[in-house]
Amino acid sequence: MFNGKWVVDGHADILYRMGEEKLAFYDEDNALHQNYRHLQASGVDLQVFVTFIEPDVTASEQLFKVLDSLHRFRSEVERSDTIQAVLTTQDMQRVLHSEMKGAILSLEGADALNGRMSVLYTLFQLGVRLIGLTWNGSNCVADGVGESRGAGLTQFGRDVVKTMRTLGMVVDVSHLAPRGVWDVLDLYQGPVVASHSNAMAVFAHRRNLTDDQIRAIAASGGVIGATFVPSFIGSSEVLTTDDLLKHIDHLLNVAGEDAVALGSDFDGIETTLRDLRNGSDYPHLLQKIERNYGSRVLAKVAGENWLRVYSQVLPHS
Repeated sequence: MFNGKWVVDGHADILYRMGEEKLAFYDEDNALHQNYRHLQASGVDLQVFVTFIEPDVTASEQLFKVLDSLHRFRSEVERSDTIQAVLTTQDMQRVLHSEMKGAILSLEGADALNGRMSVLYTLFQLGVRLIGLTWNGSNCVADGVGESRGAGLTQFGRDVVKTMRTLGMVVDVSHLAPRGVWDVLDLYQGPVVASHSNAMAVFAHRRNLTDDQIRAIAASGGVIGATFVPSFIGSSEVLTTDDLLKHIDHLLNVAGEDAVALGSDFDGIETTLRDLRNGSDYPHLLQKIERNYGSRVLAKVAGENWLRVYSQVLPHS
């Protein structure tokens, strides 16, 4: 918590970096942006642990690597006295009112589904509760922002989105090509999120959202997780939380205070903001948000907005 407010980070690639660089989550002195020491210092109560697989492997290899990542969480991160996976809203409330940290398991890119709905059901049974449908390229579900074709959801993708809503999984449109974003908003029948995206009007980057997209996500009851990725924030060689706050300010003005949240992308980025180098620097950003917008807005942006979405979407028990 921070000043009595819940804190939720909607996107971090901790599991990916642990696997790629052979780093241990509970090693206090390693290079992870969000190891356990930084997580404790950050004030984050609920952390989304993302499974990301590089796109240059076959679909079957994707699935094996996803399973490896989920096993990495269960064997190297989750402990009965420190971190618990959140599968239901009951789990979430139990964690929030304990000394433990909560973890939501997420998949970045649905490539591993390989056109098989059975894989989606299996990943749900293994604890995945949020899926970003694509990374930058295309897959069996949709096109990402890096695919020049720019298509929307495939028929399989449409079925995936509908099934996710039925199961109780959050759908994430970060990385999705614009047509796909609109398809999801039309189909999902619930709060849609962009877990780690900023505002196109502040800085023109393909991964940022237009004002129309921002308004539509807000209208769905969803949230945009303002992200700490320097290349999505501005073009200066050195950027700080003041530059990030320009995006947060714009998101608040366009979407309203109920639709803005945080999604760091820690451990998925090579460079960081100068004054937001790892999770231990989280309080510095939260202090600035409180100073600029007050306690009520801080509470919503820091955690309440994410918690509302999870409460509406996740299975209750």
